[in-house]
Amino acid sequence: MPTQTKSGKKHLHNNLISIIDYNETHLEEKETYDLAECVYYKNTPEVTWINIDNVPPLSFLSELGLGFDLHPVIMEDIVNPNQRPKIEILDDYIYVVLKMLTPGKNPSQPFISEQVSIVMANKFVITLQQGVKGDAFDRARMLIRKEKTRIRSLGTDYLVYELIDDIVNNYFKVLEDFGERLELLESELIKDPSQKTLRSIYSLKREILALRKAIWPLREVVDILERGDSPLIKKSTRIYLRDIYDRVVQAIDTMETYRDMATGMLDIYLSSLSNRMNGVIKVLTIITTVFMPLSFLAGLYGMNFKYMPGLSAPWGFDVMVIVMLLVFWSMIIFFKKKKWL
Repeated sequence: MPTQTKSGKKHLHNNLISIIDYNETHLEEKETYDLAECVYYKNTPEVTWINIDNVPPLSFLSELGLGFDLHPVIMEDIVNPNQRPKIEILDDYIYVVLKMLTPGKNPSQPFISEQVSIVMANKFVITLQQGVKGDAFDRARMLIRKEKTRIRSLGTDYLVYELIDDIVNNYFKVLEDFGERLELLESELIKDPSQKTLRSIYSLKREILALRKAIWPLREVVDILERGDSPLIKKSTRIYLRDIYDRVVQAIDTMETYRDMATGMLDIYLSSLSNRMNGVIKVLTIITTVFMPLSFLAGLYGMNFKYMPGLSAPWGFDVMVIVMLLVFWSMIIFFKKKKWL
């Protein structure tokens, strides 16, 4: 919860702010809970990356918006966790909303989705996350900490490229987990499908749909970044954004393949269930057909008549049993010749 000190400064207890200020020769890192400290880096000559975990309420976040001249509508979008991935290009900055996906720790939660808002200006980048512990930006931090790396010598547009690239890398990790689950379900479907298999297939289809909502709009976002006419995106960075676009398309193709596979598995399950039912009906039909003439003979000689051929003969029962066996085996041989058995 936010508090206010005697000096009037506002602090956050659950919203850690990390600040990285850098150029080719300079690197400064710090962590704080004071939003006011971020505003100092607005006009520094170096590139500044400000990352805020667990987005604070709009009333408190407005201080950041005032300090960095952010539009009130953008601030409302930042605190709304249900935004669709999108991009807004304004005069002084670019606002991007993405879904950051990380693999889950158990089958009941295959992946964790977190909204990430990115504000990019000429000299600073602000990322705001929705509070899920950890993120996908460790690689970007590692590159910044190294000397003589490309990210240290380029501007905010390249930093945003690296951040989006890290998010897309995590998409492929999540898709890899989905591929493994599909393989296990496929083996289970072939060996011994059950109601549990059907529930797993339906669950997988719902999860792929949620994944699709997170990944599919990103293609449009990256396309606008790469093809737009904003002066904040340099020509040298557009080729990197084009590479991200290609990888997003690849992720979408993989996801669509998995969705088709899940739909096909559902069809296979229903066909398997139908074949199993047909097999049961076939066996029951054959048994009924075999016993029909036997029931006729038993019923015929079970009639309450005094005079019937062989009814009083000592060999009558034996002959009837032999006739029944002959009828039985004749029908079995006939069914096998017709390949009904």
